[in-house]
Formats: sequence, structure tokens, C-alpha cells
Amino acid sequence: MTAQVVDVRLEHVDRAVGISEATPRLSWRVVGADRGARPVAYEIEVARDHGAALRTRIDSPDSVLVRWPVLPLQPRERAVIRIRSWFDTAEPTAWSEPTVVERGLAAADWAVDFVSPSTNAPATGPRPAYLLRAEFDLPATVRRARAYVAAHGVYDLEVNGAPADDSVLAPGWTSFRHRLRTQTFPLEDLVHAGRNVLGIWLADGWYRGRLGFNGGLWDVYGDDVAVMVQLELVHDDGRLELVPLDWQTTASPITATGLYEGESYDARRFAAGWANPGYDTVSWDSATVLPRTGFTATLEGPTGPAMRVVEELAPTIVQRRPHGRVRLDFGQNISGRVRLTATAPRDHELTIRHAEVLEDDELCVRPLRTATSVDRYTFAGEGPETWEPRFTVHGFRYVEIDGWPAGQELDVVARVIHSDMRRAGWFSSSNVLLDQFHDNVVWSMRDNFVDLPTDCPQRDERLGWTGDIQAFVPAATFLYESTGVLRNWLRDLAAEQREFGSVRNFHPWLDCGFPADPAAGWGDAAVLVPWTIYQRTGDLALLHEQLPSMTAWVDQVDELTRGTGLWATGFQLGDWLDPQAPPDRPGDSATDAHLVASAYHAQTAAITARACSVLGLNSLAMRYDAVAVRARQAFQNEFVTPSGRVVSDTVTALSLALCFDLLPTSEQRAIAGRRLADLVREGDHLIQTGFIGTPLVCDALVATGSVDTAYHLLLQTKCPSWLFPVTMGATTVWERWDSMLPDGSINPGEMTSFNHYALGAVVDFLHRVVAGLSPAEPGYQRVRIAPSPGGGLTHASAAHLSPYGLVRCSWRRTGTDLRVEVDLPAGVEADIHLPGSDRTLRVAGGTHAFHATCRAAEDDPVMPRLWNVHSPEDRVEMAQQGVEV
Repeated sequence: MTAQVVDVRLEHVDRAVGISEATPRLSWRVVGADRGARPVAYEIEVARDHGAALRTRIDSPDSVLVRWPVLPLQPRERAVIRIRSWFDTAEPTAWSEPTVVERGLAAADWAVDFVSPSTNAPATGPRPAYLLRAEFDLPATVRRARAYVAAHGVYDLEVNGAPADDSVLAPGWTSFRHRLRTQTFPLEDLVHAGRNVLGIWLADGWYRGRLGFNGGLWDVYGDDVAVMVQLELVHDDGRLELVPLDWQTTASPITATGLYEGESYDARRFAAGWANPGYDTVSWDSATVLPRTGFTATLEGPTGPAMRVVEELAPTIVQRRPHGRVRLDFGQNISGRVRLTATAPRDHELTIRHAEVLEDDELCVRPLRTATSVDRYTFAGEGPETWEPRFTVHGFRYVEIDGWPAGQELDVVARVIHSDMRRAGWFSSSNVLLDQFHDNVVWSMRDNFVDLPTDCPQRDERLGWTGDIQAFVPAATFLYESTGVLRNWLRDLAAEQREFGSVRNFHPWLDCGFPADPAAGWGDAAVLVPWTIYQRTGDLALLHEQLPSMTAWVDQVDELTRGTGLWATGFQLGDWLDPQAPPDRPGDSATDAHLVASAYHAQTAAITARACSVLGLNSLAMRYDAVAVRARQAFQNEFVTPSGRVVSDTVTALSLALCFDLLPTSEQRAIAGRRLADLVREGDHLIQTGFIGTPLVCDALVATGSVDTAYHLLLQTKCPSWLFPVTMGATTVWERWDSMLPDGSINPGEMTSFNHYALGAVVDFLHRVVAGLSPAEPGYQRVRIAPSPGGGLTHASAAHLSPYGLVRCSWRRTGTDLRVEVDLPAGVEADIHLPGSDRTLRVAGGTHAFHATCRAAEDDPVMPRLWNVHSPEDRVEMAQQGVEV
């Protein structure tokens, strides 16, 4: 195969149209290069709107986030990019396929105001959606047409009755007081010479709809629902024309809609042709003009992919229920909605209810709390009618439809919705339960990356919890190209941090009754998320952008410790959802919350020092290194005995001390490691950790020589364990270890989501340790291959679409022979660490195979069994196996 430059991309967006960057960075991958070939140079061709294409050759092996090679893009300017690469062993590659980049408007270029159909919403909802339309004439001399749009609410744009693009729920959710993302729509393929129409569906969304728990808040960002549309035409002679638009508005067929509540649609009210030229608008009203100067949010282009419908699922089970109900099981817990097609008489109504699980053979809606999640459709009676809600999204596996027309074949699909990220990471093994668990984690990430990283997709919450994503970000950045989504969220975190003087426990922040106090493990996301992104992508600019937020958090905590390094006062969430905690008190952990706080302070101060060093800020690096040293010493003085015992004496406390390098001597580490393994064994290899300890415990065990104990913990199937939900039929990760109890009943606690990714953070351990694939340098330009076979697994593999190309590591045990295979893209090196060997082998791009001697899979230790003599079930099993009581 001839080497080719593929996948040219700009920044972290999937479609670089309307971006804010004047000098966007470029990345590309090369496939088909000769084994061991090393890139030595590249050439970038930039063809701008006017003038000849410019070519720039750079003697460098770089291909990730390289500098824009020519003069900055001006607002509105479009360019076409092609790239080719040179290797040390061959002629240059052919030119890549063309990639388009287009800058959006600068803030000063906005020359229109917001228009609103509704500035006085009802006090409570859900509220209706609205229609807006504006006609305009298009001269035959136009060669380019653009609609630049910003919205307070969520909207869909139509042009002459056709969708302007395939995104949904635009513009998504940001901290609208600070930031408002804009969208740029190329219209050339949708308009024609003569009369044309822009049509908009507009609803509350995150701007004005109900958000949060404890009853939720309405009108968080304003009482208007509005849209700002700037229509510009470029004529053949280069002249730019701003087209004035006279907006009219009326009620839509969507009579009520809310993100939590669901959507009601009355097809009898749909006016065919409303978004086409010539439609009679005599009964429509003029939209209210809201001067844009009354809103202070910064307008900016996209930083990541839009939300889209990314997949359709057919029901796996259809069940007719009493009273004419039909229940559908889609076989997978998702974030999305359903689309249906049916024929019914005018005025006939369907009611569609959603749930994640069943209880007592009925939809279990209690975990939704006040998010009713009910859609309703009223038929117009005009033949087959197809409908899908437009401005709501649900978390569900099961749907129950009341009123399906008698005798009609069911035509319903589930439509999966999330940010349209590209899949980047895979794992497989010889253990089917472990593989299903990994799939469950992937689905939970997908379902909770609906524009920002949320805790859950179904109940009256769906917030950007900092603690969840700081635990999960290593997994997130491996599984998907998620930097664009996370960068957008980090900008909100930083903006609100500047306003509030602290990182809150979720962002965007809502004052809905949850403590606003700084909390360790949650606020530390300001440091841990950008640092992990840098490690996985090599993006120094993002690290630089977030550094003020990182240092502000460490400075704040340092002040809270009064410079002692010991964070021993104030509110803390601690090891949230420790399985020993009562259902109604999830913060009651066995681990001292201030031990957790002090450990995190030491860790994030040290990471901030490293970030400063990477950015060349050496004096700042020394400052934060001193903070980290002080915090580490304070932790040791307060929580560690000279012999290496750790206060609380819990799995989480020991895992923190080991993984955050808080034990100063090798002897103390060895003692702590042995004690950790003892606690895990004494706990029957059941989970004893919450949000804080769960991502760390397996690493802590392996680092201190207890590989078999880590595998026993990992592969446990009793409750609480990672695999227990899999044995109960779960298709996503649960919020609680026992969201569903072993008897199939639902945990009585108020917080009982069946779709939370946080406890799935251990898949990062599967990738790095079980399969053995991790970055050795930021961005995977050098990787570490270090598999750790065990647990009876005969094979395992991981693959990651790194910034440089697909990296793959797999191993297989046949008897005592271990075969390790590694695939590397051109320009990437790997350090190979084989079990039982102290040698490190370094190899370059290509396919490589290695052999080592190891323990046979059938000789791996079987999980020890600890009997509970007070358990009738255990006593029966003991008697069957001849175990004496």
C-alpha cells in the first residue's frame, strides 16, 4: 500500500466551518507507510478565496496540532487545505483530499439583534415551541450565502422547508451568562435565485427550560427565548451584502416541550409549507426585537462536534400489555428518543413513556424523580404520519406506548443522540462478562456526552459534575476523541470559576440547593481534566488556556489549608457512594473525607507544577512544587504512621496514598500494599470504594505486586462489584453498585441512576494494564506496551486511534507461551515491557511480535472464597462442598 495522508482536521472539531480561530492548528494521519519509515517533512497547501494557493514546506516530523502556516484567516474567510508528507525512505506522499476550513464572524461583525416570539413565559412549564420565518430575495449573482445563528434556547433552522444541517438541540448548553456558541450554515445548496425563506423552530432548551434537582429552576439564564440570525450574501464580484430580515412568528404544533418533561405535538396544528416562499402569514405576529447589546455573553464558534442522531435501534422485544398498551425493549439503555410511523383518525392520541428498567413487570419511573419523560402525539388523520420529538431527550431502554392504533404493525425505532465524537478506543478479552462491562462503559459515556460530560441522561439532574469527569477522563480520552466536548466544558468551568472565586461541584452551575463549597476530588477537575487531555493529545495550547484555572484552584486550596498543606476543614463529598454508606446518606464513607482532601491537594499541586514546567514557566513550577511538597509532608504527618499504616485503614485511603505517591519510603509502600491486599481479600474481593477509590484500587494493587488480587477484584460477580450489574442484564454502568438489588428490586435511595459512567473509570486499567497499552509521551508519539496477564484470561487486546494513527496491542497465552503483537503507525515508537523481564525493547512503526514465558491461564489462582457462616446460602454451599463450619 502506498503511503497516504488522511484525516486532515483542524483543532478538535469535526467540521471546521464557523470556527473562531484565525490560525487553527492542523493535524493529520499517515497510513500505508513502510515499516520503520520516519516522517521528516510535510508541505501544506492553503488555497484561499482570492489569489493563488500558497504552499509551505516544513522540515519536521510533526503531524499533530501543527501551526497554521500562512497569514491568519479573516472573519468569513474560507480556505481549502491539502497536505503531503515526506519520509526518510521514500518520495513524498500524494496530496491529501481537500479539507475546508471557514472562519465565522468576529464579535464586531455581528450587526443584527435577537428576535423573540416569547419574552414572558408562564411561571412553570413545560412551555410551547414557536415558529419564526423570514423571506428574502436572492439575486442570480450570488456565489455564497451564509446564515450565522446564535440562540437563547434550542432551535432547528430550515431553508425553503429543508433542514439546514443534521445537528440537533443546537446550540447546546453553555454558561449562557458567559459564553454563547454560534453556528454557521452554508446555504448555497438550499437556496435559489428569487424568493427564499428561513424558517426556525425555537424552544426553551437549557436557556429557559427547567434545570436541576430539588424541583429544578426555570429561566436560569433569562426569561426570553430568542434567536439572532445574520444572513450574508457574497456576490460574484466579491461584494458582501447583509440581508435585512423581517421576522414573523406564531405558535408551533409543539404545544409543550422540556428536556425533563418530554414533548407534546399536535399534528392538527401543523401548517404545511410554512417555511416555503409564498405562504400566507396574515395571522402571524411580528417578532419582538431584543437588542444584542443587552446580552453580555461572548459569542464564539464551535469547539467540538455538534449533537446528532448517531444510531438507530429497533426493538428487540415487543410486548402487548393490558389496556391497549405496547411495551418495547430496545435491548440497550440509551440517550435519545423514539421515531414512529402510524396511521390513525384525526384527534387520536399516543402517549409514550420511558424508563431504564422494569420493576414488578412495569416501567420503573421512580429513579426519574420529577423528570416525567412523557411524549404525546395527536394525529392529524392524513394518512401515514411520522414523528419524532424535536426538543427533548430521554434516558431509556424501555418505552411504553398507550394508544397504538389497533391492528397496525408497529413501526418504532429508538434514535441515539449524543455529541458526534469519533470512536477512538477498543478493548476485548477472553472473558465475555468483562467485554460486556467494557461495552457498558462505552454506552454510558455516549449517553452522558450530550454536549457536555454529565452524570446521567434520564432524571431531573443531567449536570456537568466535576467529580464524575475527573475520575473518568482517562477512559473518556481513550474511548472517544472527546477533547472538543471537554474543552467547551472546561471553558465554562473557568469562566464560572472566575466569577465565583471557586470551582463548583458541577458546571454550568445552578443554584438549586446543593452546597457551593469547594470539595476535593470535584474541584480538582480543574487540574486533572486538562492535564489528562494534554497527556493523551499533546495539546499544549489547551493546557496553556486552562493554566490560570489550574493555578487558581491550587491557590484557593492552599489558602484553605492556611499554607499548611493539610485540608482539614470545611465541606467535603469524600469517597462518595461508598458501598457501605446507607442509601439515603451516600456521603457516609468509611474513609476520612479530609484525608481524601489533603491527598488530592498534594496530587493536583504536583500536577500543576508539572504543567508549568511543560509550558516553560519554571518559576511558577517551583512555586507549585513547593506547595505539593508541603501538602505531601502534611499528609504524611497527619495520616501515615512511621510503619506505613494509613489512617482510616480503608481500601480508598491506602489506594490514594499509593497512587498519589504519598508514602516516602519503599518500606512504607510495601507495608501499605500488603495491607491493601489484605483488606481486599478480607472483603471477599468485593468493592469497598466509592467515586474516589474506585479508579485507583486496581492500580494500587498491581503497583505493589498483588496482580492476582487485582484480577480477583476486577472479575468478582457478586454485589458489589463491577461485573454484578452485567450478570443482572445491565447495558450501561450504574450510579450505585446496587442500583438494582440481587432480587431484581430497585435500590430505595433517591439517587438510583442506571446510566452513570463514573464507576466505569476502571476501564482505563483494562486498557493500560490488562491489555498493556498506554502513552509514554504526550499524544502517544511514544507508547508503553506492558501487558499483565492474569485472571484466567487467555487473551486480551486494546487499540487506540491516537493522533498519529491506530496503535494496537494484543496478547495471547498458549500454555506457558505468551505472544504479544504490536501495531504502530509511522513515526510512533514503543517501549516493550514483557512479563518476567527487566529489559525494555524499543521498536519503531510497523507490526512486531514478541514471545515470553508466563504462567498458563489455567494455573492462575482461583479467587479465594470467604464464607459467611451467618448466611443460610453460604452454609448450604459449605455443606455441599464439605467445608466445616
